[in-house]
Amino acid sequence: MYSIVCNDDTQIDMKESMLLRTFFCLFLLALSPLGHAQQMAAPPAKTQAAAARLAVGNRTVFVFRAMLSGYSPQDRAEAADKRLERALAQGGPQQASIRSIAEGTQVLLDGSLLFLVSPGDVNALAGDTTDLLAHESAAQLGKALLERREQRSPAYIAQALALCALASAALAFFLWLLAALRRQARRRLEAILGRRLAQVRVRNVRILDAEHLVHFMRLAMDVAVWFLGLLAAYVWLAFVLARIPFARNWGERLQQFLLDTAADIGSNVAGAIPGLLLVAVIAILARLASATLASVFKRIESGELHFGWLDRDTAVPTRRLGTVVIWLFALAMAYPYLPGSHTAAFQGVTVLAGLMLSIGASSIVGQGAAGLILMYTRALRKGDYVSIGEVQGTVLESGIFDTRVRTGLGVDVAMPNAWVLSNTIKNYSRAVPGAYVLDTTVTIGYDTPWRQVYAMLEEAAATTEGIAAEPRPYVIQSALSDFYIEYKLVACSVLSSPSSRAGLISLLHQKVVDVFHREGVQIMSPHFTQEPRQPHIVAPMK
Repeated sequence: MYSIVCNDDTQIDMKESMLLRTFFCLFLLALSPLGHAQQMAAPPAKTQAAAARLAVGNRTVFVFRAMLSGYSPQDRAEAADKRLERALAQGGPQQASIRSIAEGTQVLLDGSLLFLVSPGDVNALAGDTTDLLAHESAAQLGKALLERREQRSPAYIAQALALCALASAALAFFLWLLAALRRQARRRLEAILGRRLAQVRVRNVRILDAEHLVHFMRLAMDVAVWFLGLLAAYVWLAFVLARIPFARNWGERLQQFLLDTAADIGSNVAGAIPGLLLVAVIAILARLASATLASVFKRIESGELHFGWLDRDTAVPTRRLGTVVIWLFALAMAYPYLPGSHTAAFQGVTVLAGLMLSIGASSIVGQGAAGLILMYTRALRKGDYVSIGEVQGTVLESGIFDTRVRTGLGVDVAMPNAWVLSNTIKNYSRAVPGAYVLDTTVTIGYDTPWRQVYAMLEEAAATTEGIAAEPRPYVIQSALSDFYIEYKLVACSVLSSPSSRAGLISLLHQKVVDVFHREGVQIMSPHFTQEPRQPHIVAPMK
């Protein structure tokens, strides 16, 4: 008996011990990191219900976005649609209204509840409220019901068709008028540009091609005509869609987009007006400064004013450089006030222009600096007869970047100013004002008296038409070579145009040959191959 009792007590103690062990293990598992990680698992994602739209015809009345009392936005939209159908089936004035309650704002039709605008449907960040959203929904509902009644009204449909036909006729007339004006404007433009461009010449050379300019103006005019035509078609489409009840919402959107775009353009223009006024003031000041500078330099050109470092030849390029500096300074001052100057596109164009200038600046600046040095050192002027390297001729133009010379054969040679500055420049037009120097060289043997050679050369110069008597031509012995003496004849012309220098030198050579042949003196230099038997010495004159 005891043993049985003892066995029962033992079994009971063993069961209690197993329960305690199991509970202790579960407790440790709950406190362990694994158990804590399971408890810290990501909470179930909060599901966002999809928005549902309540529409009448093609017009959206309201968009449900939030759950309400366990109903999804789709359920709320379906319920509102059913209530709307029942309200319309009952008839009535179809008057939409709103009513505020604690849960939100109700939208009613003829006093019957359609739906509730809850706080969850409102975008609070945009400043919306339930009353504001309900008021807009009631207005949209009123428009939708009006369009619904108009669709069933034959009178309204007839009126809408008549207005659409009238608008189509007005559009057709406007497009026809636009095409006619385009043709007339193109004819007048071609005639005006043809006359004006024929008068735009520099040194009898047309600097503008009338055909290309007319083509560009035609293209610009076509773009303007197409823009006006498309704008008229856009307005016509918005007007026609607004007359159709089912598509009125689209027409209103088109009209609103056009009005918003015009408002944006107007606001941008209004915002740019102060900056444009400052740009205009800067341009006026720059124009006044350049005009003042031009008046001063014109007086220098005419000889009324005199400066030590400026003369008539350097006054014109200096005036141009000063004008360029003034306008560059004005552009730098006006740049921040130009519309769009702070946009990325404008800054990108500026960076591109700066990059292009920096790439080509080395050669351009070098040529320009050489041109300025030639200009202000007065090494050569327009009309001077010069020798630069192997090129001889009359200076046609000495610009900032190049110098053009016309040779005696009528060949125009253009030389970069850096190359001109690096070569020796001989100017034959500076010794005698209003004339130029010419020279020629002959070699005569030692057996001919030098005094006779002097006399013959001076006689040839005196008989040459075009050589001045004063200053008198003179002869020098420029070299005593092994077999001959080198004589150089130097004279001045009586002509102010260096273009005839080549012809005058040719005439002088003819006279020299004639005089030497008459006196029996050959213009040939002897070259000895052996020692003569007796020295060839000219006997002194008695």
